[in-house]
Amino acid sequence: MKVLEYMQQYGHEQLVLCHDHASGLRGIIAIHNTVLGPALGGLRMWNYASEEEAILDALRLARGMTYKNSVAGLHLGGGKSVIIGDARKDKNEAMLRAFGRYVQSLNGRYITAEDVGIGTADIEHVRVETDYAAGIPVPSGGSGDPSPFTALGVFRGILACAQEKWGSTDLQGKTVAVQGLGHVGYYLCKHLHEAGAKLIVTDLYEDQVRRLVAELGATAVTTDAIYSVACDIFSPNALGAVINDDTIPVLKATIVAGAANNQLKEDRHGDRLMELGILYAPDYVINAGGVINVAAELEPNGYNSEVSTAKVMGIYDNVANVIAIAKNEGIPTYRAADRLAEMRIQQIAAVKRTYIG
Repeated sequence: MKVLEYMQQYGHEQLVLCHDHASGLRGIIAIHNTVLGPALGGLRMWNYASEEEAILDALRLARGMTYKNSVAGLHLGGGKSVIIGDARKDKNEAMLRAFGRYVQSLNGRYITAEDVGIGTADIEHVRVETDYAAGIPVPSGGSGDPSPFTALGVFRGILACAQEKWGSTDLQGKTVAVQGLGHVGYYLCKHLHEAGAKLIVTDLYEDQVRRLVAELGATAVTTDAIYSVACDIFSPNALGAVINDDTIPVLKATIVAGAANNQLKEDRHGDRLMELGILYAPDYVINAGGVINVAAELEPNGYNSEVSTAKVMGIYDNVANVIAIAKNEGIPTYRAADRLAEMRIQQIAAVKRTYIG
């Protein structure tokens, strides 16, 4: 992988490699764009197969955060960070504090928060060493776990897709195949269950599958089978690139809408979904609930859950707006979303920087 060429192609500003021998930290911080404000994006811990895979994931996720924050109307740019390792076995306080010092060294260009493999307790360790961490626990004055807000936003986006496809937001009797039952997937399943949907679920961790089967009466399938089950909605809520040459031919869904980042392995896969008449909710539009909630911590008046919830509910309108642009211009929804995000960034970048003292 030619990293600098990739960064030049997609407009990234900065890539930071972080290492601490004593704690085992092997981390990466990617900053994509800071036109709208400091780069905000979560910290992910994953057992990547290679350093190259981790770097590419950080770069792709950082770019996604720029677009996500733009469409969500936030005054924030996009960044992301990853730590290479197994979050269930390798994570420790020293590692997280070492990472926090790297964040601090960027002097506010990047603000970190939770993502896959990282929870609010972990962010508490990070923020010992940096002023630039959000998504902190409620007892510490923060917003706590952003997962319920991400799930709420995805649910609202699914309703917007349902309205487009079936002329109604009623999910009673609809079948939803949910891939990934972590915090976001779990809360999303609860919303869907309460709305009367039938759930088909899968996850790498059997304990999480058993929990949903026991609590919500979900039907469990293997991780490979989830793509081909008969369903109305396929909801990917784990890692990215799950919409690809292998999975598209077996999909039986009418809608693809979930919280996972970078669901399309390549742009052409979004084109193919459109050709097949499958409505795709662009990931960074529908999954913005968590970052909207986390960003509320940065407001001058402090965090307000009611205000944050109201903004997350607005994801219905954001998804509906993207669908409308796609229909009017005859383009795939992912291109419509990109156009919306890029337009705002270009407008703000063009503003004359008048000196105000």
